[in-house]
Order: sequence, then C-alpha cells, then structure tokens
Amino acid sequence: MGPVEQEIIIKLTSGVAPEVLEVLNESHMHSVPAGSESHFKVVVISPEFNGRRLVQRHQMIYSILADELAGSVHALALHTYTPDEWLEKHNETPESPNCLGGENRT
Repeated sequence: MGPVEQEIIIKLTSGVAPEVLEVLNESHMHSVPAGSESHFKVVVISPEFNGRRLVQRHQMIYSILADELAGSVHALALHTYTPDEWLEKHNETPESPNCLGGENRT
C-alpha cells in the first residue's frame, strides 16, 4: 500500500466514519508507470450518507480528498452507499472496466 492510498483511508475513516471502506489502487489497469497511485476505486458504506443524494455523497468525498485530487489522483471511482443500500446490493460493487485511454485505445 502506497502513501496516497494510506492517506485516502485515513481521511475517509475520520471524515465519514464508514462501516465498510475499500480503497483499491487500480492504476495498474491504466497507461501509467508501474507503482503509480493515480486511479482508485473507493467503496464507502456510511450512515453519514442517510438522507443524502448520490451527488451530495460524492461531493462529501471530493471535499475530504481535495488535496489528493489536486495532486497525483487522476481518477476516483466512487461507490457510496448507506448501510441499508449496501445490504440490498448484497455487499457487491460493479467491476471496473479496463482502461481505453493512452495506448489501449481501440
């Protein structure tokens, strides 16, 4: 786990008190140098999201991670759920697609 991933975990843990938090570095799926920390998939299940629309949840996360987004983080795939929504999803999130940018364009 790299320093950016660690910082994302620390900030989201203190920022939204998640019941479940998964931070996956998906940079290896993109046209970036090995060891990069630029593309992340983040799954956050928090009661803080109760009564908030999806866009409001994402705005919360963007605000918490503003420094990272202004720095090395190029892409952030967010999956934000309330605890009840997470149960309805059977604890599953969509798979991330492979990168189609850079040298992988078809």
